[in-house]
Amino acid sequence: MDRLNGKIAIVTGAGSGLGKAISETFAAEGARVVLTDIDMEAVTKVAEAIGANAIALQQDVVDEHRWDEIFAATADAFGAPHILVNNAGLVIPGTIEDCSLELFRKQTSIMLDGVFLGCRSAIKVMKSNDQPSSIINMSSMAALQGYSPFVAYSAAKGGVRSMTKSVALHCKEQDYPIRCNSLHPAGIDTPMVRQEAVGAGGGETPATGMIEIGELGHPNDVAALCVYLASDESRFMTAGEYPVDNGVLYKPA
Repeated sequence: MDRLNGKIAIVTGAGSGLGKAISETFAAEGARVVLTDIDMEAVTKVAEAIGANAIALQQDVVDEHRWDEIFAATADAFGAPHILVNNAGLVIPGTIEDCSLELFRKQTSIMLDGVFLGCRSAIKVMKSNDQPSSIINMSSMAALQGYSPFVAYSAAKGGVRSMTKSVALHCKEQDYPIRCNSLHPAGIDTPMVRQEAVGAGGGETPATGMIEIGELGHPNDVAALCVYLASDESRFMTAGEYPVDNGVLYKPA
């Protein structure tokens, strides 16, 4: 407990799935959390359940000006943030042959442009922080392996992987107190993965115990690593890419 005591975090896509789990875990570890989502009703419920150390804000991560408003609102509510988790995303099936340009751009705008805008806004604020800060970008195993049924999703997440390294190195070169790392989950038991278009099946994933290869992970498996990367415990780690995949990278299910 209290591994993030005194920290202020912003988590995008926090109305469900990974963003919800990350926000809840951050708060449990002592952080004050700003949860954002395009679905205001959903994200408000999550924030209210967390309590006084959380607020909910509506955000479309593709809206450039909204990012400045989010950081300003965070400062007004809690103070200057130390943590940003760029988590917002969606997945729409489509191979290289049948994915329309419209759907390709829709997915890359949210998951690549949105991460770019988030990182840029975070650096503008965090570079003046008097304690270490952390940007965590949610990529995917699709960035490491490719995933033919979801070409746009794979492209966006691949871009996040490379951009993360560029952001991290820039911050080091400028002597900013900011680390930047990417996470690469395999299938995690979230509403996005459970949707019919993705086709994940099976029973609910247990929160504890070992998970057989090929089964879905639990959102807390990702949230736990986010806590470490958000905390000062990971002060020597930047520009890294961290699979959360139960070995799938080396033994595809």
